[in-house]
Amino acid sequence: MNFPLLTVTAAVPAVGAILTAAVPAARRTAAKWLALLFSLATLALAVLIAVRFEPGGDRYQLTESRPWIADFGVRYELGVDGIGVVLIGLTALLIPFVIAAGWHDADPLETSSKRWRPTQGFFALILMVEAMVIISFEATDVFLFYIFFEAMLIPMYFLIGGFGDRAHSGSDENAAAQRSYAAVKFLLYNLVGGLIMLAAVIGLYVVAGNFSLQEITAARAAGTLDMATNTERLLFLGFFFAFAVKAPLWPLHTWLPNAMGESTAPVAVLITAVVDKVGTFAMLRFCLGLFPDASKWATPVILVLALISIVYGALVAVGQRDIKRLVAYASISHFGFIVLGIFAMTSQGQSGATLYMVNHGLSTAALMLVAGFLISRRGSRLIADYGGVQKVAPVLAGTFLIGGLATLSLPGLAPFVSEFLVLVGTFARYPVIGIIATIGIVLAALYTLVLYQRTMTGPVKEEVRTMPDLRLREMLVVTPLIALLIGLGVYPKVLTDIVNPAVEHTMSDVKQTDPKPEVAVEAKNGEEAK
Repeated sequence: MNFPLLTVTAAVPAVGAILTAAVPAARRTAAKWLALLFSLATLALAVLIAVRFEPGGDRYQLTESRPWIADFGVRYELGVDGIGVVLIGLTALLIPFVIAAGWHDADPLETSSKRWRPTQGFFALILMVEAMVIISFEATDVFLFYIFFEAMLIPMYFLIGGFGDRAHSGSDENAAAQRSYAAVKFLLYNLVGGLIMLAAVIGLYVVAGNFSLQEITAARAAGTLDMATNTERLLFLGFFFAFAVKAPLWPLHTWLPNAMGESTAPVAVLITAVVDKVGTFAMLRFCLGLFPDASKWATPVILVLALISIVYGALVAVGQRDIKRLVAYASISHFGFIVLGIFAMTSQGQSGATLYMVNHGLSTAALMLVAGFLISRRGSRLIADYGGVQKVAPVLAGTFLIGGLATLSLPGLAPFVSEFLVLVGTFARYPVIGIIATIGIVLAALYTLVLYQRTMTGPVKEEVRTMPDLRLREMLVVTPLIALLIGLGVYPKVLTDIVNPAVEHTMSDVKQTDPKPEVAVEAKNGEEAK
């Protein structure tokens, strides 16, 4: 029997969560180190998955399949393609940084209500989210995927509602109310999406007779699964709605600014750099794989929604006064680019969208974590409360600038490659939409540079005059992220070699080929040809 590497990779953080939560309350530091140790062990397993994965091999590798609920055709089926491999790697990479950045975020804090923050619970919840996200990237049984797609909402709810940002301008009671509102809004939006998806999952079983992604896609390719057009479209909409909420895609995005604004910076990174990627990943794996004809039918509307997300998110980010809400609206714009690349139905667009998921995770983590370090020093999220930081904390300002430049996709940094591929892939099939989407690039430069100018340059405000620069622990968090942003910006081939074969399979599912360039070339016989 082969070693169940995929199961173990998801199980390690789950076991770590249980053990971390069981650490006695007086041993808070031990709980932190235990959580960090398990997250590093998960990262090592993710690296092993990448090493064992063969890009030119079978579509799904390291597969596991066991009976689970046999009477209903549910199996415990796992497998990874190139897209799943890189996203598992992203998740496992970011969690140690999230834990290290939030090292003191859940330390005991006596408030006016005399209540204490449970430190162990904070880190245990982070590990539990990691376990559920990883198995979501591995699941090839639709019902198995659905369970963990929904289950991750519970630990996220407690992370948002129970461990909010301490830099709140209002009273303790007002801060608690805002956290509660953000957590409930996050949960309700995603639960509604999940319930609609559940109806579609049941409908898929009625039509296909099982939940196996591989069996259903094979049956569709062979022509042995007859799915009526209207039925396929309804099922597609049920799946897509849930994924669009998670993504988040306009107009289902409104939970994100509240959730990120009221969370600690590490939890905000967990939301947008890790959890939200499950939505866009699922669009590629399940929407396009299970419902190829309906995906093409819905493409025009989805492209318009993605375009609105790009422009709307960037425009609203320009006008933000709260640093974390600015990053949240910027992420809405970036997710618009990801969805645009997926439904452009070109290999460049889908490769770019997958790379965008990874690169957005890295750039947002770098920017948000440095912003969190900044906010913890000043005790305020408002942009107007800062000024001249680069004169008193030059390393903090420098890392903040690099994170911001990555967010605006500066050439030479990783997000540029993915954004370029998305736009090229979109131009090839939908040139007008590609042209309008470039507005998001201009607006990204505006909100990023204005944010840096207002916080880091100008006269030194009295409140930041004694602000310390980045400490060793904070440097250890930020430096690897910046190194990856530069490294993948210079040499993205290490990811594209893994991703491209999976994209080819997805393009085959929807029976699409890349448009041929309409450029006049010189034929061998001297005649002009196209």
